[in-house]
Amino acid sequence: MQERILVVDDDKMNLIRTKKILEKYYDVLLSESGDDALQKLQEEIVDLVLLDIEMPGMNGIETFQEMQKFSVKIPVIFLTASGDKDDVMNAIKLGAVNYIKKPFLPQELLKRVAKEFEKK
Repeated sequence: MQERILVVDDDKMNLIRTKKILEKYYDVLLSESGDDALQKLQEEIVDLVLLDIEMPGMNGIETFQEMQKFSVKIPVIFLTASGDKDDVMNAIKLGAVNYIKKPFLPQELLKRVAKEFEKK
């Protein structure tokens, strides 16, 4: 069975692009907000989350903090267009397994995701 990845980003084009890169190898779910992502995580089995930091409403950091209250810990790779090192460092300190700076090359995304699944 394929690993399942939840991609969370408020930009539809980023969601579509990321899904196209990943769908050949993984089962991909999409979410446009932190609230929607939390709902999906309660309804679906997910092996990894790709989570945008900058989103309106509940941002990626807040979403991640809510996820940590769940009984099952799911690895999170943050996606960030922000050049702000503090955002990335905060995410890592909170327990994110990695981050990818947007825009990213398809092979870089695939490499980072595969690396996480190799740890299992």
